[in-house]
Amino acid sequence: MTLQPNGAPSTDGEILTVMDVARFLRVPKSTVYKLARVGELPASKIGKHWRFLRRDIHEWMHSRSHQG
Repeated sequence: MTLQPNGAPSTDGEILTVMDVARFLRVPKSTVYKLARVGELPASKIGKHWRFLRRDIHEWMHSRSHQG
């Protein structure tokens, strides 16, 4: 387990579901599915289910904030 500088467990490696990502990004689940399907949102498909790493979603958001 990785710890943050304050000693709390890091959640960077946490695995998120489509619902988790939709809540985090405040978008409909259909948007998350679409972005994952076209490869814009970093995701892995396990069987029929999409999964996302919290770290990857944060990095994706950070990279998009610098596009203009």
